[in-house]
Amino acid sequence: MVVKKLFVVGSGAMGSGIAQTAATHGIQVIMNDISQEVVDKGYAKIKKSLEKAVTKNRMTEEEKETALGNLTVTVALEDAKDADFVIEAATENREIKLNIFAKLDQICKPEAILASNTSSIPITEIAAATKRPEQVVGTHFFNPVPAMKLLELIVGHVTSDETFKAAEDLGKVLDKVTVKSIDKGGFVVNRLIDPFINEAVFMLEEGVGTAEDIDNGCKFGLNHPMGPLALGDMIGWDVMLAVMEVLSAEYGDPKYRPAPLMRRMVRAGHLGVKTGRGVYTYNK
Repeated sequence: MVVKKLFVVGSGAMGSGIAQTAATHGIQVIMNDISQEVVDKGYAKIKKSLEKAVTKNRMTEEEKETALGNLTVTVALEDAKDADFVIEAATENREIKLNIFAKLDQICKPEAILASNTSSIPITEIAAATKRPEQVVGTHFFNPVPAMKLLELIVGHVTSDETFKAAEDLGKVLDKVTVKSIDKGGFVVNRLIDPFINEAVFMLEEGVGTAEDIDNGCKFGLNHPMGPLALGDMIGWDVMLAVMEVLSAEYGDPKYRPAPLMRRMVRAGHLGVKTGRGVYTYNK
């Protein structure tokens, strides 16, 4: 299957990153969100990112204009009607995602593939909201999407081989390295990294080390590019909490219990980079 038209639901960090990556690889992309203000903000972020790439000689002005020419924005989910492939990158909320997929199932052409960028919600459950569960797959990209090479593909209980192959082929077009995971909570990457970040929050709360000490220990002792607390700030503690709650419910194992400090940060609105304050403080 050749994906000529891609529809992306969501224009936040992940949605805009997916849209930008596809547009720069020659795919016609429609990016959607709940309001014109929100989707215009996502478009502006993409434009700024491409302009920065030009100034750093990573692409030419002509390539930038071509990429922007491949991208349009909309607030109408109905504009997905002609898409070959749809990627949902909305907020990590079960009810919202199921509602989106039920609507997409009614809107999209019969042969269209529906994919979710979820980092924790079971693909089988998302697929069950449609009448085409064999054409639903997980496409878990990583932030920032244009720079991160990995694309984690998740097969639900009835995801067809053809659907997986189409997602894998799309990953190749986008110049991503793909890995395959069966549909178990957290999949491969998040099942490893999120409890790791969660444990770092437990350690911070217990006073085992300062945030800087914990992060530097991982950076220079484990050769990680950034520490777990800084990474949590970048991901967003609301997203981290949602994922840990899904893992806790999925496995019923206390090792997935969210750290109390994480809950308090979310309640306080200290979500990380996007709010200017998390474990660390940032200039907005």
